Amino acid sequence: MLRINHRVTEDIAFFDFIQDEGDTLPIKTTLHQKNKHRERYNFPELIAAHADLAPFVRVNNYSDDSIDFSYPDAVMALNKALLIHFYGIKNWSVPKGFLCPPIPGRAEYIHRVAEALELFNSNTKTHCLDIGVGANCIYPIVGVIDYGWTFVGSDVEETSLKNAQYIIDENPILNNTIELRKQSNRSNIFQGIIHPDDRFDLSICNPPFHGSQAEVSAGSMRKAKNLGQKKTNEPVLNFGGQANELWCEGGEIHFLQTMIRESVLFKTNCRWFTTLVSKQENLKPAYKTLKAVGASDVKTIEMQLGNKVSRILAWRF
Repeated sequence: MLRINHRVTEDIAFFDFIQDEGDTLPIKTTLHQKNKHRERYNFPELIAAHADLAPFVRVNNYSDDSIDFSYPDAVMALNKALLIHFYGIKNWSVPKGFLCPPIPGRAEYIHRVAEALELFNSNTKTHCLDIGVGANCIYPIVGVIDYGWTFVGSDVEETSLKNAQYIIDENPILNNTIELRKQSNRSNIFQGIIHPDDRFDLSICNPPFHGSQAEVSAGSMRKAKNLGQKKTNEPVLNFGGQANELWCEGGEIHFLQTMIRESVLFKTNCRWFTTLVSKQENLKPAYKTLKAVGASDVKTIEMQLGNKVSRILAWRF
């Protein structure tokens, strides 16, 4: 018998999966069949991979091992253990205060677009552009390890690019697979990043979905409540995040519409453009913009992370 202790964050719905004595089959989730994180976390194995995780593991209300997802250091230790155990990435960290994202949800994006766009059936190696690669470099790590893709990752923050390059340099399995480029103009997305002779099979993006710092703070307060933090005026961002990672002027819909309009300029450089869409109400205006710019093919790819439904918007010309 399976019991679920449910905790929702803005990035992914986390679950403690509890398996009663006598159960023998692994517990599956709603994640893609190729996602390495479909089963419950095996904390003894993860601790064996990364001993620093051990102090954060505790027994929850259902007598099962778990961590406190409201605690940033615990999330960081879990991510390190997952990357070592499942991806062979032994040297990984992010600067304090930068986004330390939940890995299962990031992996889900890669697996969903690989299937929906038939990229794992390609006879040639897939070349991917990651808009906003971040200091964590998670999307390229999953794409390189699970599919053998190559990447260009862009970011507006020099610190993020330096840290991502450190991760690449310190893990030989990533060498010669990921190129990083600085976006010098914060108003642009593809311009200044895609070169005239570039040819990408797809672009991916996890855009900032808040419209202001005030929205970030309000969202953090809700997240803190869901994660059981004590009431406070300054809740801890358990996944971290710099301003450019969390919000932009005009919010998610402005970012999406800017991305769509810019994509027209590079329709011969990229086969598929894709982006995560956090808020369902932003799909309709995005579809309208895609029609206006003449997109020939539009797909909406749903992802279910626990009981939270998200979606990936994909288009081409």
